[in-house]
Amino acid sequence: MVTSEQKEQCLTYIKENYPKVKHARACNLMNCSRKKKYYKKLMPLKDAPVKSAIEQVINGSSKGRKKVIRLVQSKHPEMGASTIRRVYKNEGFALMKWLKKRIRSSGKNQAVVPMQANEEWDVDFMHDSLANGRGIRSFNIIDPFNRECKGMSIRHNFPAVRVIEYLEQLIEKYCKPKFIRSDNGPEFRSKLFQLWLNKNDIGWNNIQKGKPAQNCFVERFNNPAQEDLFDANIFHSLEQANEQATYFRYEYNHIRPHESLNDKTPIEYAA
Repeated sequence: MVTSEQKEQCLTYIKENYPKVKHARACNLMNCSRKKKYYKKLMPLKDAPVKSAIEQVINGSSKGRKKVIRLVQSKHPEMGASTIRRVYKNEGFALMKWLKKRIRSSGKNQAVVPMQANEEWDVDFMHDSLANGRGIRSFNIIDPFNRECKGMSIRHNFPAVRVIEYLEQLIEKYCKPKFIRSDNGPEFRSKLFQLWLNKNDIGWNNIQKGKPAQNCFVERFNNPAQEDLFDANIFHSLEQANEQATYFRYEYNHIRPHESLNDKTPIEYAA
């Protein structure tokens, strides 16, 4: 079945390659109305304010449809959800859909939502590189109680000594957690880190090998961090990377709504 847009493309092709063919003859060949030539589409003019509002909300990042609708309506309550959804899809703002593979975690160390803040900190590393090709690592710390990003530090390498130093800085600011959940990386299996845990009376909830779902809260944080921070920027220095990470962390904690928190920000949920 030939759509209306495909017929318009065919008419344009005939006019460009066969200028002697009249418009009426071309329309007759394509079995379409001659009035299409004189019709002016009004929808793009109506959608211009909605498109502008969506662009301001996205601002170079990648946000899903539901999140964009809520952010746009928070600034423009008069705009309907269906209109925002249509413009979001037609103007090419929609994200690519990936087929979701359900992972059933049956391990003995499943992740659970704590009943209060600082009950547990979930930590993980992310990898990227500077513009000169030198690798960098991001050490992310999440409180699963309200999904707040407690800290995000970027360095060229993160041995156990640096991990301990950064965790101690966060403990001075937020108080000590009862448990730290992580994978079985060498930084966490090291004797230095294990001694530090015992000295501070902090439990270690290490996940099973090959079971990242058991550290799902920080893994969920890594997704927008990868898209909106590392994929959206080119870093020339560690200072620039940490500065952008600070901006992203503020947006994640204070501006970005979370469906799991009833569309509240982590700071609003904890208040």
